Amino acid sequence: MSGHSKWSTIKRKKGEKDGARAKVFTKISREIIVAVKEGGGDPANNAKLATLIQKAKSNNIPNDNIDRLIKKAVGGGEKNDYENCVYEGYGPAGVAVIVDCLTDNRNRTAGEIRHYFDKFGGNMGATGCVSFMFNLQGVIIIDNEDGDINEDKAMEDILECGGDDFSFEDGCIEITTDPKTVGEVGEALSKLGYKVLSAEAEQVPTTYTTLTDEEQIKKMNLLLETLDDNDDVQNVWHNWEMND
Repeated sequence: MSGHSKWSTIKRKKGEKDGARAKVFTKISREIIVAVKEGGGDPANNAKLATLIQKAKSNNIPNDNIDRLIKKAVGGGEKNDYENCVYEGYGPAGVAVIVDCLTDNRNRTAGEIRHYFDKFGGNMGATGCVSFMFNLQGVIIIDNEDGDINEDKAMEDILECGGDDFSFEDGCIEITTDPKTVGEVGEALSKLGYKVLSAEAEQVPTTYTTLTDEEQIKKMNLLLETLDDNDDVQNVWHNWEMND
């Protein structure tokens, strides 16, 4: 399910080596630059920026790096204009895949994403070819690796902050919200002392595809890894029923 997949991804990235963490910082940097240009550099008045700062901290990015990036974006020192592009397609055995990008060169990114799909047994399709199989939801992941969060108190806080539903998973709490208010809900929970690892609008599958063929599983993993390795790719959503 989406929560397990998201939590597994977060845990994996937290444990990655310096080179991989640098790539994570590159991706978050782009999101912060766009957020500052859209809503200003004060996280108190820019909920999206506040959420991204928390996301950066949860990925062990130093505060000095975050502050320098914000100041650069506020001062106009960041010359790249990133635009959001979304690509849809099918992985091996028809697994539905949505790729969300921030790019300064749409043609380059489109060509690279199409190549990845072709290389690993899939194909990139037209806009709308798989998105009908997903619903946009706000998804918040709270760290509970120590298991010391009181469930009754958490439920009270989550509902009071505007969360719609939640579930206690192994090591985390997954909360669903309106995608339009996910940043505000995440910020409110953070102010109450919860460690918010992620608070984003995500494409959540309505149906899932299971892979049993080892070669298809290998190719699907390679497709996801290659997409994740591309600096332009911010998020990849899919309906593969993965085993954590």
